[in-house]
Amino acid sequence: MRPVRTIRVLVVDDTIVYRKAVSDIIEEIPGAELAGVAHNGKIAMAKIASLKPDLITLDIEMPVMNGIEVLQEIKRQRLDIGVIMLSTLTAEGSDMTLRALELGAFDFILKPQQSANQQEGKRQLKSLLQPMIEAFARSKTAAHLLTGRSPSQRPVPVKRPIPAPAATDQRTGFQARVSERRSRSEIVVIGVSTGGPNALGQVLPGLPADLGVPVLIVQHMPPVFTRSLAASLDKKCPLTVKEAVEREPLQPNVIYIAPGGKQMKIIAAADGANRIIKITDDPPENSCKPSVDYLFRSIGDYYVNRATAVIMTGMGSDGTKGLQVLRNKGTRIIAQNEETCVVFGMPKAPIELGLVDTIVPLNRIADEIVKSVKM
Repeated sequence: MRPVRTIRVLVVDDTIVYRKAVSDIIEEIPGAELAGVAHNGKIAMAKIASLKPDLITLDIEMPVMNGIEVLQEIKRQRLDIGVIMLSTLTAEGSDMTLRALELGAFDFILKPQQSANQQEGKRQLKSLLQPMIEAFARSKTAAHLLTGRSPSQRPVPVKRPIPAPAATDQRTGFQARVSERRSRSEIVVIGVSTGGPNALGQVLPGLPADLGVPVLIVQHMPPVFTRSLAASLDKKCPLTVKEAVEREPLQPNVIYIAPGGKQMKIIAAADGANRIIKITDDPPENSCKPSVDYLFRSIGDYYVNRATAVIMTGMGSDGTKGLQVLRNKGTRIIAQNEETCVVFGMPKAPIELGLVDTIVPLNRIADEIVKSVKM
């Protein structure tokens, strides 16, 4: 494993409480070094020029020059620097955060409420910020998100997975032998995290309006933000994109995004023939809510040999256990390649375990999905 270099961080926030808390956290993180602080965007740009940090933590709402304007200026100057946004849990904050991600921010974290206990708030911030900084340090593409430099889009060969055992389809009651002679996929499920909004913004517009199947997505995001993400993607896609709601029947040519802070799965409708969405308040899995594993597990029994699963950029390993279940149910599994992942976390273990059928760059994922449902 190559050594992780020290990451120099500039903290930018107009609130002294957060500025101090984040600065203290940076100094506690191994491999991170506090480069300096700034209380507005204009001062931040001057300090970026003089201090040359690797990464900045950036408040969105600031006087003089806000976080979005800072990102636009960094992008205009094509500076090699990473950005983690600090956002508020509001509709306006979620819209601005999505805009920041579109501009090339690495990721975002929510600010704890100022009314919360100060030590607890700092603990929450550190639990979110430390793995994010560590992931940034390991990422091959994160440093170029704002410059627009394209990572490799070449295909990657994949070893043929081990054949899976027979599985029982709950719709028909028959046992089907999982093999490479699968049927046309009748549903698509996608799991994604860090780098996901931009990745989805490239993949989903490539799906045709007559795709003919429903698409279910888990993107790791808090409440409110998934609604903003769905609205933003809906404007870009031929298919309808919406945040999923409880007991909603699955419809073809609709993309359903799991609501933040909830778990999403599919269950049988009352007639036993159709499928509906179930939204629950079940506990987090892999510290995630919504969880990719939670959704993926629910797909297998209803779509033996007739599903496509896609695992994309993101920190951690959420999705791996669900893909093991789906592999045994004959699901086609597509993984995003390392070169085009912002963070090669979620696809890594499934690839290494031989669970995937196809490893492709981001710009090939839509084509692979269409191929699986139009065969």
